[in-house]
Amino acid sequence: MLNPTLHETVEKLALQFGQIPTKRKATLAELTNFIQQSPKGQAVYLNFICTHNSRRSHMAQLWAQAAAHHFQVKDIVCLSGGTEATAFNPRAVKAMQDAGFKIALEKPGDNPLYQVSYSPEAPSVGVFSKRYDDAFNNNPGFAAVMTCSHADENCPLVLGAKGRIAITYDDPKEFDGTPLESTRYAERVEQIGREMLYAFSLLKK
Repeated sequence: MLNPTLHETVEKLALQFGQIPTKRKATLAELTNFIQQSPKGQAVYLNFICTHNSRRSHMAQLWAQAAAHHFQVKDIVCLSGGTEATAFNPRAVKAMQDAGFKIALEKPGDNPLYQVSYSPEAPSVGVFSKRYDDAFNNNPGFAAVMTCSHADENCPLVLGAKGRIAITYDDPKEFDGTPLESTRYAERVEQIGREMLYAFSLLKK
């Protein structure tokens, strides 16, 4: 069971899998394959990485965790990080809230800590900006899922990663302060949600 509004968003996005290009589906299947090939009975760690850990990596982390719960894929732990730490951008926070994630500010500051809930049946997720190799993300054998081309191109080696998958997205930051800001953030949230849901749907029992 997901939060009611999030459930509605998921139902809508699940009807849009046909919009995902064939080549893109093959890339998403790399994520599915990593999970399938992981040792049974052990947690699978996915670390979603972009340069600033402020928008796309958080969106992907939270969508992947919600998708795993929705499709009852067990033992999935989703994390996120950057090549540097900044903050979970408020525009991204609002766009995820609009999609149905419940996001509460726990600790304010330059790099706030949020608690994010996607289901009343699952514990909330603590979210803040951090480097991908922050102690909070210290889980060997993870998959490094590169969500921005800049981080993918400029971070050739992700220490500790067992696998590396480039699932990159355009940055909605380009539209900050423009009339298209909310539209582009909503589009990116839906694109990432649609694709994470598709990847995890391939693992559905």
